[in-house]
Amino acid sequence: MQDKAASGTLAPEEPVLDIQHLTVHYVLEEETVEAVNDISIRLEKGRILGLVGETGAGKTSTALAALNLIPDPPGVIRSGSVKVCGRDMLRMSQQELEQIRGRDVSMIFQDPMTSLNPVFTVGEQIAESIRLHTDCTASEAMERAGDMLELVGIPRERAGEYPHQFSGGMKQRVVIAIALACSPKVLLADEPTTALDVTIQAQVLDMMIALKEKLDTAMIFITHDLGVVAEICDEVAVMYAGRVIERGTLDDVFNHTKHPYTEGLFNSLPDIQDRTAALRPIPGLMPDPTRLPKGCAFAPRCPYASPACIETVQTERAFSETHTVMCSAYEDPAFHIRREEV
Repeated sequence: MQDKAASGTLAPEEPVLDIQHLTVHYVLEEETVEAVNDISIRLEKGRILGLVGETGAGKTSTALAALNLIPDPPGVIRSGSVKVCGRDMLRMSQQELEQIRGRDVSMIFQDPMTSLNPVFTVGEQIAESIRLHTDCTASEAMERAGDMLELVGIPRERAGEYPHQFSGGMKQRVVIAIALACSPKVLLADEPTTALDVTIQAQVLDMMIALKEKLDTAMIFITHDLGVVAEICDEVAVMYAGRVIERGTLDDVFNHTKHPYTEGLFNSLPDIQDRTAALRPIPGLMPDPTRLPKGCAFAPRCPYASPACIETVQTERAFSETHTVMCSAYEDPAFHIRREEV
């Protein structure tokens, strides 16, 4: 069984996913939604990056842009590059994109209930992806579809059943099987456990970790759940109002927090040591993406904000080789947040 097209060849030091200065806007009749604003992300082979942030931060738009799936109109990729295995997704023809999607890069979409076609069996839907990217026969593709079902913990005998015959957790496993059918080098998982109950969520997360280790797939895991990030991620990028405002290793972001917004996310979590402690939510709301403020987008909600923050565009500052933060307050060498070391 051979791939229909050869994958891109990577130099040993080259990341499997390299997003540079990506900007994505949605141009409407009366306004423009500035969804993603000049973000850069590098992902090495076999690593899991947690992309964290509130609803509307630009996480899903970033993932869709990585597949060159931004709906046009109204979506417009204003600038930037997205390289998967060394090839720029934003410079490819539609035919080239169809070859690379599902083979080198795949996506698990948010809602498994709407990701599956109700009129085809789950086996047929997995086999379709395999047939698109390999030279195997229909019977070979169905055999491999059965193998993929078993890989995600579903008996191969159920390949002939339809999506409505599966529970929510089972549907999500089928979606994961489709995404992994051709052993992609990069997997984009957009909140894949949000619609699942806690028990099934834990099973799916354990399975994804096992599959990552088995296939050596790099992964961007989009979520707002810091507990999930702590469990499965190697690196973390925190998004706010379309920008990555803090990024680093899991230890950098969780134990050496630098950005006031990241501090606010951690402070919002319940204290398991003190069940009676009041929650400390971040005051206010994320700014309207059609009217972003002149300076730091988080300044109106930030307890450390100064007049300069309101007027000054954030600049990225490196605290180590792995840890960067976009916060102009650090121009003052004495500045620090309260949750800097834990």
